[in-house]
Amino acid sequence: MSVAFSFALPAANEATTAPERRGLERDGVRLLVTDRASGAQHDTAFRDLAAYLRRGDLLVVNDSATIPAALVARRGDGASFALHLSSRISAELWLAEPRENTVAPGERAWLDEDGGVTFLAPVDAEHPRLWYVLLDLPCSVDTFLARNGAPIRYRYVTDALPLAAYQTIFARVPGSAEMPSAGRPFTTRAVEDVRAAGVELVPITLHTGVSSAERHERPYREWFDVSASAAAAVNAARRRGGRVIAVGTTVVRALESAAAGGEAVAANGWTDLIVTRERGASVVDALLTGFHEPQASHLDLLRAFAGDALLDSAYTHALAEGYLWHEFGDVHLLL
Repeated sequence: MSVAFSFALPAANEATTAPERRGLERDGVRLLVTDRASGAQHDTAFRDLAAYLRRGDLLVVNDSATIPAALVARRGDGASFALHLSSRISAELWLAEPRENTVAPGERAWLDEDGGVTFLAPVDAEHPRLWYVLLDLPCSVDTFLARNGAPIRYRYVTDALPLAAYQTIFARVPGSAEMPSAGRPFTTRAVEDVRAAGVELVPITLHTGVSSAERHERPYREWFDVSASAAAAVNAARRRGGRVIAVGTTVVRALESAAAGGEAVAANGWTDLIVTRERGASVVDALLTGFHEPQASHLDLLRAFAGDALLDSAYTHALAEGYLWHEFGDVHLLL
């Protein structure tokens, strides 16, 4: 089995805090460029991204903003556990993940400010990680989260960072449980450089749920919005011979959910689309993404852009050269 789908991720390859706390600017993280035509890898810094793009290319970014989705819930006996909100269905109805805790249908737990949460049913009865939950709060969800929530933080991140550290420069529409992190290295300077190179940028929205880090777990439904202007920009770029480069797997999922007849169309709503090598990508030509964990579902999406041998080569190279994984790590451009 190839390295790309079965490797062990050493602790040394995990980004444990934001680049700014490692003495780097956001655009100072490393960039691995994989040329699909030649199979070659190039090591560079993200701030040099523009050198690998061509006039007429289009970068599509996700403008979803991260919400402080991590809460503390308490059982009736006073025992507490982490509750991660994942996706908003309505003001009160959400998908949520009770972390490292077993709950039962109909069970109620308490939140801060005398708020409550009722666990209705698991989304998948065979793998009850995510639950439909009903929130009972003393104020609006946004206000409650601003006062009592925190960014979702996993074990590998050693610092409690502010919400601003989990926002990209493009963040505009609140709704993501976790940062669409492929866009994090962009700075004003990086945006100016790619525009000076004749590359356009256009936003779409996809609100990310909690990570599907469990091996072989498929992505859950997520809400997306591709505007008419974004769809037109994608189609215009392809007509002029430019490449449509998705900044993140979230952008691939959104654009491919808004594709019809080989063109992008305006669309919004919930998508359960899973992009694989077998399905392929119809309106996205290239991908800028982070490095993904062993056997994570995101790797299946990468196979729509590169074969197993090329991914194996790229990930073997990244591991050997000390590239960093996770939301505060380095990035990979598949061209």
